[in-house]
Amino acid sequence: MSEEEKKQQETAPPAEAEEAAKDPEAEEPQAYFEPVVMLDEVEVTTGEEEEEVVFKQRAKAFCYRESLLDKGTGKKSWCERGVGDVRFLKHKEHQKVRLLMRQEKTHKILMNHLVESRTELTPNMGSDRAWVFSCYDFADGVVEAQVFALRFGNADNAQQFKDAHDAAKANNNKLEDGADAADTKAGDDAAKALEALDVKKEE
Repeated sequence: MSEEEKKQQETAPPAEAEEAAKDPEAEEPQAYFEPVVMLDEVEVTTGEEEEEVVFKQRAKAFCYRESLLDKGTGKKSWCERGVGDVRFLKHKEHQKVRLLMRQEKTHKILMNHLVESRTELTPNMGSDRAWVFSCYDFADGVVEAQVFALRFGNADNAQQFKDAHDAAKANNNKLEDGADAADTKAGDDAAKALEALDVKKEE
């Protein structure tokens, strides 16, 4: 065997190295780690399960409030709240209607309040596709007096929202009037019962 053949034999890679070179994944470690905490599957609820959607329209919401830079100064301006579907939801049991709007994709609540008789829609700067209104809103977890503006894609969508808002107001007003009448009747019955007791005592 010549010197050159000996050198080639000494420098030739072993069979295992050749296999590893052909299939690099064969040498990759296959590690498996047990999770430290086992999480149970939890059913997520939105709070809308007992309600039906009576109106839905895409819009952009604005809020008249202090910006982050003007916090504490009392200086207010129109701040964009977000874009999403503004919906009127009617409760299946007590039949009251609320307005709920969530941010697209993130589903963060932008507006959440009961439609009240005191809420009036006003055209924003004479625009036929935007409405301004004030209400007591619960979107941030506490009831706050807010001034909102909703801008729709066109005048028709804005008018449809106003019609649905008026219908929701009428529905809630009717329910409130009915509740007041029921309370009055119950009070009258109680008063009559007390009068009867007083008469018996005098006799």
